[in-house]
Amino acid sequence: MNGYVRGRRGAAPAALICLALTLALTGCGEDEPAGDTNGIADLPAEKIEKKARKAAERAGSVRLSGTVISQGQTYRLEMRLKESGGIGEVSAKGGDNFQLVRVEKDLYLKADSEFWARQENSGKDEKPSESDVTVARKLEGKYVKVPRKDPAYEQLSGFTNLSVMLGGLLVLNGERETGDESEVSGRRTIQVNANGGKGGTIDVALTGTPYPLRLQRGGSAGTVTLADWDSGFSLRAPKKDQIVDYGKKISASE
Repeated sequence: MNGYVRGRRGAAPAALICLALTLALTGCGEDEPAGDTNGIADLPAEKIEKKARKAAERAGSVRLSGTVISQGQTYRLEMRLKESGGIGEVSAKGGDNFQLVRVEKDLYLKADSEFWARQENSGKDEKPSESDVTVARKLEGKYVKVPRKDPAYEQLSGFTNLSVMLGGLLVLNGERETGDESEVSGRRTIQVNANGGKGGTIDVALTGTPYPLRLQRGGSAGTVTLADWDSGFSLRAPKKDQIVDYGKKISASE
């Protein structure tokens, strides 16, 4: 485990790194009753998309959930994000699952002992050593504070960064056209398609603020729902007795 803790700090699996770098990634209006539309359905597709992007940029928080496919791997994201940080879970089908909490610049990672044991043996055929397992068990149920100089910090903090995630997800490729009216979580939407949908589709709210409420990524690369726009949420660091600074306190001999 020392190889991961000290020599390979934050050596996240390659596919996860790729996903994090690729992504580097509805309060007040969400609950408004259906009624007169906000008029965006009468606009060209490009202007609808522009209004949705501006609404997203002005929002102070959002909750996003769904799947993102990268390098053949499917990841499930359940994140709540705002300007000061984020909290949530990233799950890989048949692979790594972990929770993230970032408050301002402090990033915490929580995972089970199997996750930590696998990090030392990533890319190796050998089983985790007894010392690896011992250290991994010490991290079970703990929030590991990731040092800011750790390579994993930049990779993983992207999942908790509001602007990074929205900038990476709200991407369309190809000629835009207005699609069908639809519904997301009981709220009416108008779709903006790129390249006939092959380049992605964004569902934009037809009532209240024109927030993007759902993104179907191009190339069948996943679908993400965006909700609780600008509603805010409580965000605080884990309790001190739940935190481990692996850069200073964790060693196989401890």
